[in-house]
Amino acid sequence: MKDIKAFAKELLNKALSMGCDGAEVCVTYNRDFGAGVLSGEIEDYSVSSTFALGLRVQLNGKNGYAYTEAPEDADSLVEEAMDSAGSVGSEDEHPMANPSEYPRTQKKPDGFAGMEEVDKIQLCKALEREALALDSRVKRAAVCRVFSAEGSFAIYNTNGLEAERSDAVSGCYIEPVIEQDGEVRDGFAFRVDGEAANIADCAKEAVDEAVAQLGASPVAPGEYSVILRNDAAASLLGAFSGMFSADAVQKGLSPLAGMEGQSIGSELVSITDDPLHPISPSPFDDEGVPSVRTAVVEKGVLKTFLHNLKTAKKAGVSSTSNGGRGSAGSPVGVRPSNFFIEPVKGTLDELIAQMGSGLLITDFSGLHAGVNSVSGRFSLLCKGRLIQDGQNVRAVNEITISGDFVDLLHRVKAVGNDIRFSMPGGSCVGSPSLLIEGAAISGRG
Repeated sequence: MKDIKAFAKELLNKALSMGCDGAEVCVTYNRDFGAGVLSGEIEDYSVSSTFALGLRVQLNGKNGYAYTEAPEDADSLVEEAMDSAGSVGSEDEHPMANPSEYPRTQKKPDGFAGMEEVDKIQLCKALEREALALDSRVKRAAVCRVFSAEGSFAIYNTNGLEAERSDAVSGCYIEPVIEQDGEVRDGFAFRVDGEAANIADCAKEAVDEAVAQLGASPVAPGEYSVILRNDAAASLLGAFSGMFSADAVQKGLSPLAGMEGQSIGSELVSITDDPLHPISPSPFDDEGVPSVRTAVVEKGVLKTFLHNLKTAKKAGVSSTSNGGRGSAGSPVGVRPSNFFIEPVKGTLDELIAQMGSGLLITDFSGLHAGVNSVSGRFSLLCKGRLIQDGQNVRAVNEITISGDFVDLLHRVKAVGNDIRFSMPGGSCVGSPSLLIEGAAISGRG
């Protein structure tokens, strides 16, 4: 990293000497491992390392970009970024961060600590065996994988900012397939970080999910009380997370524009973005802004949108530390960090008892096609359980839930304490289970 840091400083100095008003260098390094098994044999195996360096220059009120995976010629890279700025048609005010003190973060536990790659592959095989042994109806695992990744991110600029961080993630997941009397169902479960090696729990959850779907059929259309189980609620929140982006608001691409200070949900609903949460902690965002916890929605009231430095300047507010990059060489956008509905009270079983009769929704299909974050509308195929008098009656599938996301938040009558986060990705999205009154369901009797 020492040589790369020296090269980054060379780029910054050259950019200033060649007439740029400012410059910023972003450096990423990642090492990824993944392996999958099928019928006890290695199906695929990969180890990869990637390095990338992105340069942004400010020139006459415009931003220009250059990118390389082999840093050698500083002059050419600066010239490329300046040419890029020259081709921009209009001014693009995007400030650069100043040097700051960063909060300390707690290192995440690693369930694969001390494991060689061969050990991780053996763990993957053991996960498949565990699932097959749990129930004679399990015929195979459509997917069974382990993965681990480690990486570093650094940002330097002509304001004197020097920020460096590292991160790591590990995990396993499985999708067992069961068959009974010609009916085929599958389940899914994952474990990450400190639980990454807990294959017994992972296998059991996945098999239980598959078994619970046996005998599924639709229900008659109508309005139902529904519970969105924590994982289903998290996936829906993630699909609509873009509507909380100040960038989307300022471009007219969010239905929440102009609603700061207004109620957008039940008083039970509070939504937080917390980059310091132990699920995936980071001391600063992708612009070098120190991480801060942000109350986005507080007791149903929209308090703020998520901002990077550019959107914050335009709105006359401070960044919420949500600057995000798709890659080292891409412009900075707005991205949630650890984005979640705050837990309140009650287990899933207690919420089911409170609902009495209705539907427990456990999974959505077609989230990308069935969600419109610009309008806030959704129409999603889903599955789950029919609940009567607090008891699980049977599995339900081939039903569709539709409506408006803000209206759905207003209909929340209870929020559980069983928060769960989605699989790690660009952002971690979480939610407890939610009891919702009067959801529109279409199906057939």
